[in-house]
Amino acid sequence: MPVSNLLDPILNMPPGLILAIVVLLVFVEDAIFVGFVVPGETAAVLAGVGASLGKVPLWVAIVAVVVAAIVGDSVGYEVGKHFFGPKILRSRFMRRHHKRINDAESFLRRRGGSAVFLGRFTAFFRAMMPALAGSSRMPYRTFLAWNASGGIVWGTGFVVLGWVAGTSYHRVEQYVGRGVAVIVAVIVIGALVVWKVRKERADRRREAAEPSMDAL
Repeated sequence: MPVSNLLDPILNMPPGLILAIVVLLVFVEDAIFVGFVVPGETAAVLAGVGASLGKVPLWVAIVAVVVAAIVGDSVGYEVGKHFFGPKILRSRFMRRHHKRINDAESFLRRRGGSAVFLGRFTAFFRAMMPALAGSSRMPYRTFLAWNASGGIVWGTGFVVLGWVAGTSYHRVEQYVGRGVAVIVAVIVIGALVVWKVRKERADRRREAAEPSMDAL
């Protein structure tokens, strides 16, 4: 199926609905620990592509994504502060990620507020860092400053990336035809998918090997 057939149903939606979907995906990624499955970067890039098609102004897409990221992280912080504890960590889902949660906690202890900023650029840390910051009783003002900085850089960067990608696609389509443009898009997306799958497999193998190494 051509890439355009996958994107057109979304990008042909009314501008308000496109923004609503993007904002919801970015918000829930961090607010309720679903960053493992909800594609935050994909949503931000989609907003940029929509802007390149003239669906929404670029600045509106950037503001929507940045605000959703900052507010979502703030909700995650409050959840961590008031509800995050041993019971959640012992849940079946969280046990699967015990090693990475420990890494995130260690990173937060070492780097403090800068861990909140840097965590925004890694999917797992982006999902967990707000709650861990809240449960560690990091002052909210400190958290907000670093969280807002990360949200601005991350949101702006990925929306602009989507805008550039959308603009480039149409330039390729204009000069060499729709067919070649679709082929280029398929190659790029395929390469990203292969990289992502290989990375996840490597992470799983590393996590599976750690218990046996600890037993030695």
